[in-house]
Parts: sequence; C-alpha cells; structure tokens
Amino acid sequence: MSEPVLYLVGTPIGNLGDLSPRCREILSAVDFIAAEDTRNTLKLLNYLGIKKPLISYFEHNKRERGMEILARIQEGKTCALVTDAGMPGISDPGEDLVKLLAEEGYEVSVVPGPCALISALVLSGLPTGRFSFQGFLSTAKKNRREHLEGVKYIRETLIFYEAPQKLRNTLQDLLEHLGDRRIALCRELTKLHETVQRGTVSEMIAFYEENDPRGEYVIVAEGASEEKQETVFWEKLSPAAHVEYYVETGLSKKDAIKAAASDRGVPKNEIYNEVMKKA
Repeated sequence: MSEPVLYLVGTPIGNLGDLSPRCREILSAVDFIAAEDTRNTLKLLNYLGIKKPLISYFEHNKRERGMEILARIQEGKTCALVTDAGMPGISDPGEDLVKLLAEEGYEVSVVPGPCALISALVLSGLPTGRFSFQGFLSTAKKNRREHLEGVKYIRETLIFYEAPQKLRNTLQDLLEHLGDRRIALCRELTKLHETVQRGTVSEMIAFYEENDPRGEYVIVAEGASEEKQETVFWEKLSPAAHVEYYVETGLSKKDAIKAAASDRGVPKNEIYNEVMKKA
C-alpha cells in the first residue's frame, strides 16, 4: 500500500487540551493544509508554532479547490484537511475530496479527533447503541418539514446541529413533527461553559421563551417508540385524503403524490390514478 497523500485531521471543538500529539505531528509534516476557514486554522497553527501554506476549502468552492488540491498532490505534495472544529467530512465537504482522491487511486488516512455529535450523544443520557446523524436542518420550510417527517418513525436516537438564532424555531418544529419526546441540548462542548440540558421538547421550549440561546447547539432526540412506529398517521386515510394532507402542509400536488406513494410503499402512478378518480 502506498503512503497517504491526504490526511483528515480532527481538531479540538473548543478545548485545545484535546489536541493530539499525532495531530501536531501530521500538521507539521504535510506540505500544505486545506482548511474551512484559513483564518481560524492560522490561529491554531500559531498556537502550535507551525508554519504551512494554507488553502481554503469549503462548501462553496469545493469543486474548483478540490481540483487544485488534486493537482498539487499529483505534483507529489501531501495535504492535511481540517475543518473549523472537529472531524473533516462531518457537516463539511470533506467527503467530496475523499471521493475525488479515492477515484484517482490515492491513499487517504485519518487522524481521529474530537467530534461534537459523538460527544453530545454520550452526554445525552439517551440510547447510544444506534443513532442517526441528521446534520443541520434546512432553512427552507418545505425542505425542513419533509426532513422531519422523513425521520419521524426512525427508532434510532436522532442528532441535529443547530445555530443559536434558529434554536427556538427548530424546537417548535420538533414538537410539531416528532412530538413531545425526550431530548438533550448540548452547547459549548469541551469549553468553560459546557452545558447539557435534558428534558422534553416542550420543557426546552418553555426554557428558551425566558432565556436567550447562546453558542452552537447539538440536539439529541430519542427515537420513535415501537408503538409510535407501528401507528402511522395515514393508516385510516384514503389515498386521495393522504395526498390532500400533504397539499395542506404546503407541498405541490406532484410532491404530495410522491410523498404519499413513498409512505405507502406503492408506485406513484397508483396514487395518481386514485387521486384522479376523486377529481
């Protein structure tokens, strides 16, 4: 096996004491570093006393910068990929770069480090054996609604990331689509003001009606119970009423038919034909 040319390097999510010796070693050894925000990474490198060429690599420039990184690697250089905090590839476009290099036959290695979703999960007090990471919810109401409806009956513990200014709305959406289940809100993980709040969605809504959200949040929510999973909202609805339900939530008729067909596990044209009979 050839030597790796790209290292995915986990960096601290708050406490610099979590920086591993191998992280320092790899950042010192590579030829250049690709970073989500070069300004933040420069602060880390200054702390470590390391000087390396930096290139920005984030969601909105991943295509062109990915090719630029590949070109440098083809010249024989090695690269470390870092995100602002935590593991590259988790809620950032690192996965695209790994895929690109793997397709070109290059070796990629990982330098494990802190990860907010795992840290929050083990602090939550909720089941950790099986979980589903959902990342950030969309800011578009339709996409957000479809996302939450799509995970409503998942039995695994659910994990979301959320910004403070969006937390109140997200809690309301969780209550509407997932119900008043148990959750944990984890913020400022590994930092001086690390906080874990455990309770129900409605309890968290009540708390944040009186208090301002501060810091970046990880929301950990219990999965659907077996009883909830077996009882689905559309069980007693006709196909036409099922479609109408989705139309009333804001979906177009085409998307409503698609959603109803997905729920029922039948072809879209079967639902379409039923709807046309009622029209």
